[in-house]
Amino acid sequence: MAVAIVSKQLRKTDIKKRLTIPSKSLKDFPSLAGKHKETFKARDDSGRTWKFQIYTRKRNRYLKPVLTRGWLDFVRAKEVAIGDKVEFYKEEKEQGANKYRVKTEQKQMWHPIDL
Repeated sequence: MAVAIVSKQLRKTDIKKRLTIPSKSLKDFPSLAGKHKETFKARDDSGRTWKFQIYTRKRNRYLKPVLTRGWLDFVRAKEVAIGDKVEFYKEEKEQGANKYRVKTEQKQMWHPIDL
């Protein structure tokens, strides 16, 4: 099974504005090659393809990568909430381009059982 390049429990900012991702994961996303933003596509478990934009700061040593365009559409469509988990996977190259997969997992709600 593929290993997630990003696995994150979502916070308020992640579902209201943009998804912040760890800088160490940037190497697994499409190369920015001197740019500060790049668009890529990721397929979800239902087979739908989503278009996201990965963005970094222009002139700063700490890049602080985030997903901007497309992310909030994904959040609304999937009804993602604070505490849910999102994972991105990088799959085998197809026709010279990397393929990406995105998966969400709802926060488990534990309810006490009266015995």
